[in-house]
Formats: sequence, structure tokens, C-alpha cells
Amino acid sequence: MTLGPYRLPNRLFVAPMAGVTDRPFRVLCKKLGAGYAVSEMVTSRKDLWNSLKTSRRANHEGEPAPISVQIAGTDALMMAEAAAYNIDRGAQIIDINMGCPAKKVCNKWAGSALMQDEPLALEIIEAVVAACAPRGVPVTLKMRTGWCQAEKNAVRLARAAEQAGVAMVTVHGRTREQGYTGHAEYDTIAAVKAALRIPVVANGDISSPHKARDVLAATGADALMIGRAAQGRPWIFAEIAHFLETGELLPAPRIADAKRWLIEHLHDHYTLYGELTGMRSARKHIGWAVRALPGGEEFRRHMNTLDSCEDQVRTLGDWLDALAQDHDRLPYLAQAANDEPDGVSPDNNDNSAHEERRLTA
Repeated sequence: MTLGPYRLPNRLFVAPMAGVTDRPFRVLCKKLGAGYAVSEMVTSRKDLWNSLKTSRRANHEGEPAPISVQIAGTDALMMAEAAAYNIDRGAQIIDINMGCPAKKVCNKWAGSALMQDEPLALEIIEAVVAACAPRGVPVTLKMRTGWCQAEKNAVRLARAAEQAGVAMVTVHGRTREQGYTGHAEYDTIAAVKAALRIPVVANGDISSPHKARDVLAATGADALMIGRAAQGRPWIFAEIAHFLETGELLPAPRIADAKRWLIEHLHDHYTLYGELTGMRSARKHIGWAVRALPGGEEFRRHMNTLDSCEDQVRTLGDWLDALAQDHDRLPYLAQAANDEPDGVSPDNNDNSAHEERRLTA
């Protein structure tokens, strides 16, 4: 699959999630099988560009290409300027956010709220494309199926985006009204795919290899975007890729391998955020990684009492070493994230959904 001048290694993408898909997490997912990753949202407000939060989100040091940055806002000129700003800082693809359902975003008429104002949405798309095209930077769009059940306008808006020069469209199979509740539906994504010539990416509740196969079959999508299911399980991309290619499920990772990957991720995380912030923000990643393992919830509670990066790394390593005394591979509890029944996402109602709903700026 190609996107502008970039040939992607596969069609399994990491979804942009605020507070989650920072550079360390994107690098880890790409290392473990993801073919493409989009950054968490970067605000189009100039007064926040020099903030510590935005500077971290615009950090792409050592990240494998192509580097995709998602921008969010409501003003066409500001969005065009934000695109140029991020290109100057290493972005090779610009993604427009019209999918975030967070109230703090939508109350300012950004994110999925833009789907209620199609003229403004198209004005923003055209302005961003005009800013990116002379520099050879593709523009992509992430949206929902619509604002609410009664107004699903994804097909209409996607057609307009294609005509305006957007190179790829991702559709999350929920309306803004749903947030992250209920189940994703794929008929609207299939309709968008049928209406466009550019690549279409399916997103929403893709939480296992079997579900990935079924969503591809139901939508005809060119690629899949995976979000919450990758939290604590970044090797899900390799698991899905293997299943789609062979029809066979990979065994769970060896504990020794998972330990190495997770601790490398922690060190990269601390480097980006510093000691105190890094220690605190790493807690959610550790919690996600152990939640489906025996004793994981008890360990997570203990982990949240630690107050140094060194203690986190040592304690996680010791806990995984103890687990490895009885198991060679990660012993997931029954009905873990590897293969849920159709329509069931293990992350719909857990605390990770709260992290994904966090705002950018």
C-alpha cells in the first residue's frame, strides 16, 4: 500500500490516541508489526505551540518514516499554518482530525463536531491540502460515521474530501453521539469504500486477529486502524498480520521478549517526559500490559504506589521474572484480547477509554 511517495510495509495502522500515541509508543508499535502510526492530536492554536505538551507531541526523534501528525482545530487558516508548522518539524503526512468525540474538543466545534458543519469542514480540508501540496506532503482525514444516528454523512464528506485532494480517509464506525460506547458498525465504512477511489481505512473495535479478518471482509477496506486493543498489547499488529497471511494464530509472546520490549519502552518514555512526569504517565502503560495476566490487577495497584522510574523498571522486571518461572509465554486469562467473540471489545468500558478521550491541547 502506498500513501503519497511512501510505500507502507503493511496495512495495519496505529490509531491516534491522545495521551497514548506519543513517539515512544508509536516506535514500539512499528517495531512490533504496525505498518504506519499517526501521532496524537496537535492543536492548531499558535499560542500553545511552544507549550511543553505540544513540543513533546511534535517530537519525532528516531521514529521510522513516514511520520504522520494529526492536527485539530476549527479555523481553516490556523489549520493550514499548523500543517506547515508540523512539516517544518518533521511531519511527512498531515492528518486532519474530524473524529475525536471528546466534549472538550467538540464544544469548541473541533474534532467530530466539524461533521455538523460540512462547509467549514471542507474549507479546512482545502486549506490544509493547499498548504501541504506544494511541499509534496499527503493529507489524510479521520472521521466518524456522522454526528448522530439520524445524520450519518460520512459518505458525502468523504467524497468532498477526495475531490479536494485528500489522499486517504479513515472512518471510525461510530457516531459522535456514541463516543466509545456500544459497538462499531461497518456498513457505513463499506459505503465510504464503495464511493471512493482513494484508500479507505476501517477503525473501531478491531481487537483480535479474527475480528480484523471479519472487518476487512465486511468493509472491503484497504487497511485497518487499531487503537485501544494495542494498549498494553503492541504485538497485536504482528499477531493480526500473521493470521491474515497464514490463517493461523501466533502463540502469545515469550515473557522474556515481552519484558525486553516493555522495559525498552519505559526507558524511551522516561527520556521524552523526564523523571517525574514519565514515572506517572508510564503507570497506565504498565497497567494495560499486565491487566490480562494472572495477578495483574493486584500488581497494577502496587505499581501505582511506586514513585521513581528505577523502582518501576525493577519491580516490573522482577514481577515478569517471577511469572516466567511458571510460564514460558504470557499466560493470558480466559477471554483476553487475543480472540474475543464478534462485537466484543475488551476496552469499551475500562479506564483506557478515558485516556483515549483526553484532549490534545
